[in-house]
Amino acid sequence: MCIRSKLFVGMLSICTVAALLTGCGSSAPSETKEIVQEEKTEGEVQTEDKETEEGTSEENAAAEKKEGVDVSIEEQVLIDQDGIKITALEYVKDSIWGDGIKVLIENETDKDVMVGCNALIVNDYMINDLFASDVAAGKKSNETIYLSSSELKAAGIDTVGRIEIYFHVYDSDSFDNIFDSDCVTIETSAIDSIDMTANDEGTELYNDGGIRIIGKTVDENSFWGTAILLYIENQSGNNVGISVDDLSINGFMFTPYFSTTVYDGKKCIDDITIMSSELEENGIESIDEVELKFRIYNSDSYETIAESDPITFSAK
Repeated sequence: MCIRSKLFVGMLSICTVAALLTGCGSSAPSETKEIVQEEKTEGEVQTEDKETEEGTSEENAAAEKKEGVDVSIEEQVLIDQDGIKITALEYVKDSIWGDGIKVLIENETDKDVMVGCNALIVNDYMINDLFASDVAAGKKSNETIYLSSSELKAAGIDTVGRIEIYFHVYDSDSFDNIFDSDCVTIETSAIDSIDMTANDEGTELYNDGGIRIIGKTVDENSFWGTAILLYIENQSGNNVGISVDDLSINGFMFTPYFSTTVYDGKKCIDDITIMSSELEENGIESIDEVELKFRIYNSDSYETIAESDPITFSAK
């Protein structure tokens, strides 16, 4: 998910919470299919199997090397603007909510304020934060900005090295905007040991104008029914939003529950949600062929930057 603008935000926020508590989107290996656009020869499959085995060994070795890395931060003032002061106190770990940054929020104004995030970025990946704090006029509050453990895992992040936050502060009574902060950056004690290799394995579906979209897997046992997992990379020079139009599965039209925001120079792992009720209504038990169009737009002005031609892929 950064507060990425989702369609049906409330419903998908529940999914994010479920992801933290129950592992939303996880499934047995047999229920997750790779996205492909063409058949592979037997020789290619054998070569890929060998590469996969080698890759797995390398990943295991890397995981063992990083096991036990102790992550901490120095206390630091993140924001001191218009009577609002936010100080990062420490890096914390919670058995349920995962890793997070404990912050002290001080409201020295005469207004009750709400503090949230426009975007949260970890190791260059957009991440949902689930953070909002209401602080009364003249009061303080200790809060924790949690990093979605399921999204860190999806992005392949096992050690947090850099956190970028764009704070959003507004009047909690009138909802008037007070200010949107510039990017504030927190570097952890593990900054020099993080692996910034892109988690971009899969089938390239779109690559134009600095926007690259990779289809990774189709998970037929996600929280709401089925999820088509995507890797998105933005080198366009603009903060962009991406949505899906004209989605069809096995020839039947579907409602695509997908909209994500990716800042310039950043990446994200996100999924297109397919409701199980729609699959049942159309009698679809297996997602064999998917066709869709991507719409890419400026996330500030909402002006369309590009619209893709129909893209067809299958899940095997």
